[in-house]
Amino acid sequence: IHRLLQLLPEIEAGARRGAARRFLESPAHGLDDDRIAELLEETFRVLDNPEYASVFGPGSRPEVPVVGVVGDTAVSGRVDRLVVEPDRVRILDFKTNRPPPVRPGDVPRGYVRQMAAYRALISDVYPGREIECSLLWTDGPHLMTLPADALDAAAP
Repeated sequence: IHRLLQLLPEIEAGARRGAARRFLESPAHGLDDDRIAELLEETFRVLDNPEYASVFGPGSRPEVPVVGVVGDTAVSGRVDRLVVEPDRVRILDFKTNRPPPVRPGDVPRGYVRQMAAYRALISDVYPGREIECSLLWTDGPHLMTLPADALDAAAP
């Protein structure tokens, strides 16, 4: 699902389902027809949802590398999706947890720390812009924006 969410937005909307099916049918994945159908359904519940159009639309970038030092901590990672807007930058990470947390307070601490580190690095690149960090839970799907105070508390 993660790989499909990375690649499919770059493909014309009418050709996405065929491309996704061909990708999943690759013998390297070893998936049966039922599992392929499940993965396609979950992927397209995300991509076809109008709420997430800006996340996957023009101006958004997949798999953006982030590297730097925050305080005394070296950080190296990849932002699943980065959306740069005139007054804010949106950092998204895809998660496939089942079941996903319902509230931001239930998000595993490691995920919050990861997003706080990305936020710190990205804020240096885009000074003066609001940096919004969200987790896109593919099971549902559900886009959960993490509160700034939780990210501040988890910052390296």
